[in-house]
Amino acid sequence: MDEDPRKPPATSLFLGPQHPCSYLPGRSARMLFVDVELRLDAVISQQLANHGFRRSGRFLYRPHCCACRDCVPIRLPVSEFRPNRRQRRCWRRNVGELAVRALPARFRQEHYDLYLRYLALRHPQGGMSDASPEEYLECLVSPWAETIFFEFRLGARVVGIAVTDRLPQGLSAVYTFFDPALGRRSLGMFAILWQIQQTRAFGLPWLYLGYWIENCRKMSYKDLFRPLEAWMGRGWERFDAGEPIRLCSRSA
Repeated sequence: MDEDPRKPPATSLFLGPQHPCSYLPGRSARMLFVDVELRLDAVISQQLANHGFRRSGRFLYRPHCCACRDCVPIRLPVSEFRPNRRQRRCWRRNVGELAVRALPARFRQEHYDLYLRYLALRHPQGGMSDASPEEYLECLVSPWAETIFFEFRLGARVVGIAVTDRLPQGLSAVYTFFDPALGRRSLGMFAILWQIQQTRAFGLPWLYLGYWIENCRKMSYKDLFRPLEAWMGRGWERFDAGEPIRLCSRSA
């Protein structure tokens, strides 16, 4: 399937209400949503991913804020990725000790328990720290997406889950949660490194990492994976190691 960088596929889009930004304090945000009544599938999701859209639950969305363009969709060309020293150290620390399985996306009690622990410590004000099992699944899976739960175990204990969609042209990192007590293992970084390896194993070119925000510590770590490509409104621009992402080049 060829990528048309000029416009997203013809579909119905709806602008959501203004709300406080989850990432930049003091700012407001709005989201552009794809009509949930449409018959969605992985092909349409891929086309929209090529234009900066993202999945959360059954919703496909993209930030559409009037006075802010700081949310930058990024993707990694996995065949060209070369880990830096810190990433190599993270890989060596974990790959020999963690057992990883690719599992169907369904409810498992120990996954759910880990999810609640992660949110309680990392995102206590996020509104999902007391999510029910139904809300947990609604947030992570969709009836039309091909979703994999990459499960990371340390011995008998589940220590991380990387929720990942398989698209025709790549993998999309939907959400990752892990044991916050194992900070020295850098499990969030390891999850991305594992998804890069799996994208290569599937013979696919791209790993979609969602949004990078320069002034948000929770998002800025994505800048460490190079080379990367950033969606600037009319096409993808490449940024190599050491090259700053130039927000000023984005089209409104």
